[in-house]
Amino acid sequence: MKDFAGRIAVITGGGTGMGRELARQLAAEGCNIAMCDVSGGAMAETKRLCKAGGLSQGQRITTHIADVSNEADVARFRDEVERDQESDRIHLLFNNAGIGGGGSFLVNGRDEWERTFDICWGGVYRCTRAFLPMMRRADAGHIVNTSSVNGFWAFIAPDIPQTAYAAAKFAVKGFTEALITDLRLNAPHIKCSVVMPGHIGTSIASNSLKVQTGNQGDEITAREVELARKRLAARNPDIDKVSDEEIRTMILERARHFLENAPTTAAQAATIILDGVRNERWRILVGRDAEMIDDLVRKTPEKAYEPEFFADFAAKAGWTVGR
Repeated sequence: MKDFAGRIAVITGGGTGMGRELARQLAAEGCNIAMCDVSGGAMAETKRLCKAGGLSQGQRITTHIADVSNEADVARFRDEVERDQESDRIHLLFNNAGIGGGGSFLVNGRDEWERTFDICWGGVYRCTRAFLPMMRRADAGHIVNTSSVNGFWAFIAPDIPQTAYAAAKFAVKGFTEALITDLRLNAPHIKCSVVMPGHIGTSIASNSLKVQTGNQGDEITAREVELARKRLAARNPDIDKVSDEEIRTMILERARHFLENAPTTAAQAATIILDGVRNERWRILVGRDAEMIDDLVRKTPEKAYEPEFFADFAAKAGWTVGR
């Protein structure tokens, strides 16, 4: 799909990060946008940015509150898109919503683990199921599923378990690759791509705790402190001696570091993704760090989970995630 003008794009997780930038860049090209998020305020800002770039006559930017892990929410989202976009078809589906958390299968609680898995994988599955009939009615379509480098390398740092997020992202990658043949046989006018970003400057570090705890406010709640303390316990056995206020400071600093020290911005990531869609690439690596780790894992897969492998990669790529 070379031209996005006049098309209808559905974007999950459109309130911040790559979802916001995808919406902004697509809107600038004349694409109609229907986005969902759990934060109405965040989506309002995305919509404002889309409008600030100038919209063509009749171009629609619609926002919808939905939790992609909830099937009823996803069904309502689909029905609202059809109503508000005044169309029974869509052309682009960006399954972008995601959170972190549930890192340890052994230590983290089942609720946190499954919440992460249900959003990062279940959201892709549910939204593809819900919107595929609308895409099949269109003359052309493209499904874009956000996985991660953790979809082929289940690692962040030697002392950080990553089971829920990595398992979900592996599922997204496998599902998308399997869809290539399924679509070719049963809906050849629809393409699909799996996106595998490295470290992208987004708010996922702060947003994840809020989604896990259901907090949409700016204040860091006691429940968020509790979850953060549990995550830090594996790396710091003396974490119980750290005050709640110190934990809050650590949460804010970690979020700031993740956002500001990323080698690739969300805007740059969105541009790479959209170029991949235009060129019908089924596999889209985002960032030099993603390209490096892909190359290293392919060359020495048996060493991919050794501390020395990580140290070599981190030094070459300047990888600071989890540090």
